[in-house]
Amino acid sequence: MKKVYYLVVATLLALVGIVVGSALNGASTTLPVSQSASIVKVESSTDTPAIPPVSATQTTPDSSPLYEVVRVVDGDTIKILLDGKEETVRLIGVDTPETVDPRKAVQCFGIEASKKTKEWLADRSVRIEIDPTQFERDKYSRLLAYVYRDDGLFVNRELIAQGFAHEYTYNIPYKYQSDFQTTERAAREEGRGLWMACPVGEAMPSSPASASASPDSSCTIKGNINASGEKIYHLPGCGSYTKTTIDASRGERMLCTEAEAQQAGWRKALNCS
Repeated sequence: MKKVYYLVVATLLALVGIVVGSALNGASTTLPVSQSASIVKVESSTDTPAIPPVSATQTTPDSSPLYEVVRVVDGDTIKILLDGKEETVRLIGVDTPETVDPRKAVQCFGIEASKKTKEWLADRSVRIEIDPTQFERDKYSRLLAYVYRDDGLFVNRELIAQGFAHEYTYNIPYKYQSDFQTTERAAREEGRGLWMACPVGEAMPSSPASASASPDSSCTIKGNINASGEKIYHLPGCGSYTKTTIDASRGERMLCTEAEAQQAGWRKALNCS
């Protein structure tokens, strides 16, 4: 009887061992490749996502409209086609020697400056930048702007850099004044363009030969040349007299009498009584 009991117990233990062994073997079964990959993918999803590329349509400085250049008037004035009609544009911050004013002789390096602007802009398109620190138009209704050729050439600055123009500030500082003045100093020191070709004081010449003579202390009238090349004289006591400075290299000078000023082609400032 005991043998039968032991035999039954042994049989039961064997069955239990088989069941437990099968369970353990099932738990260690290797997962299919697809299931393993899905686990790895889930774990990697916690990483920081990559920064998306900048959109190709994002606005850039070069995305402003292009305007066809219809004609180059002179070194610092052009005509463009704007909204279907011609618009005259006067470049801000520069003044090239005169070539087209019927009241004046052609100035030193004026023809070269005009040719250079034509070379750069003939049959080209440009972008324009309006400066909020300046008036939108001058008294001749010309649009005042910075001009960039379609390939990015900053025409205003390049005219100064290559010695085809002087830096010019009309009344109040403008956006690129400091840069343009630094650029002019470099052009002058390196003798580029008009700084080499024109004798001192002749790049923007004065009218009579006697203008080069140093005035005596009784000559207190200031002869100024504005951005348009117009000669304007200021008397002591006039509204702009104290802030008007004389730059001999531009052809500006002190005058002794109003008669002398008018005879030489200067007009009286509008804010003089």
